[in-house]
Amino acid sequence: MREFIKKVSTRRRELRKLLGDIPSADRRIRVVSRKPVRQDGYLVERLTLDLNGIEDVPALLIKRADGPGRKPGILYCHSHGGFYDLGKRELLEGVVYEQKPPYGYVLADRGYAVLCIDNWAFGKRRTMTESATFKLMLWQGRTMWGMMVYDNLRALDYMRSRQDIDGNRIAALGMSMGSTMSWWVAALDPKVSACVDICCLTDFQALIDEKGLDGHGIFYYVPSLLKYFSTAEINALISPRPHLSLAGVKDKLTPVKGLDRIDRELKKIYKAAGKPENWQLVRYPGAHRETPDMRRRVLAFLDLHLRTRM
Repeated sequence: MREFIKKVSTRRRELRKLLGDIPSADRRIRVVSRKPVRQDGYLVERLTLDLNGIEDVPALLIKRADGPGRKPGILYCHSHGGFYDLGKRELLEGVVYEQKPPYGYVLADRGYAVLCIDNWAFGKRRTMTESATFKLMLWQGRTMWGMMVYDNLRALDYMRSRQDIDGNRIAALGMSMGSTMSWWVAALDPKVSACVDICCLTDFQALIDEKGLDGHGIFYYVPSLLKYFSTAEINALISPRPHLSLAGVKDKLTPVKGLDRIDRELKKIYKAAGKPENWQLVRYPGAHRETPDMRRRVLAFLDLHLRTRM
């Protein structure tokens, strides 16, 4: 077991290194501003966080305003879809390919504290286009995806620093770009209790084979990644923690042959870890859209792995 843990730790360091010149994981997080508002039984906080020392990060946190106590937490990773102005507001306003009501209210009603940040080039951080942001960061020795992942990892650290959130019960959840973010942060942060990705568990080689590279934005691409990692190898770093993946078989962003390959590899890994039940890939006949049954499964999965761990 000790050798296995050592190997996983080494692979995490290798994956982090590929992300470019990201800031230190030890730098202090500072709350620049915090505006809590009570509305209809919810407490909504509009936050500005200094996570990276380069650009302030606007964030939203929602929970039920029902007294003290440490709540399980959800890092909600917003999607892309070309909705650059939406960003973190997706948490409270929803997005066209997700079910209603928006996840923020649904999860808060179930007892969770939910945080979502604006990613680089989204929401209030849209000071440059996605393409321009990617190009500038490349010149600076950074990658856009690396900086996005870094901010979400530090957002997890911020959640753990709060007295109203149980740092031992925090999951990552997202759809589309947020799906990819959820499994990256869960792979890199061993403290993430559970991972849920909806409609973007993409096998890199299958995407190449299907000539689907342009289906994903330029933010997504990390130099030399394929030399060291497959999608399954990144997701293997989440094992043996609970991981639910939901996919549409007609979704061109997640080719079916790639889903087959990932599922096959992760089943082996979770079985070897003695936790075969902790890996679930559930496929649906549709495309890039959350269905009512997906929503039901997500909530049941989170409740099982977070709310029952008191």
